Amino acid sequence: MAKNRVIAGSCEGCPVVRAYDQAYISLGIKNNIDINKDTVADYEVLDETKSKSAISAAGRGLLGGLLLGPAGMLAGALTTKSKGTHIVAIEFKDGRKSLLEVDDKTYKAIMQSLF
Repeated sequence: MAKNRVIAGSCEGCPVVRAYDQAYISLGIKNNIDINKDTVADYEVLDETKSKSAISAAGRGLLGGLLLGPAGMLAGALTTKSKGTHIVAIEFKDGRKSLLEVDDKTYKAIMQSLF
């Protein structure tokens, strides 16, 4: 599961927050660094990892098995949603550099803001 945090560089340990499809690094109350094309000079996606929850797969398989038998069990287990973790290196226009670990929704917000 993604931490939604800065894991290295400037602002290490600070949370990466997503609100209304916008992402920012929170430095405290009303003190944020926006992540968008106006503040970011360059970025690079370093890693994307997808994983499936074993508990979710088992639960979906059990439900599918109860409803549709063995075929439903297999289908239920295969429909388990993937959860992604993304590592993104960002260089801000002011010279700061941060390495972020974010989940799928936050990653999507960052990519939309940088496009």
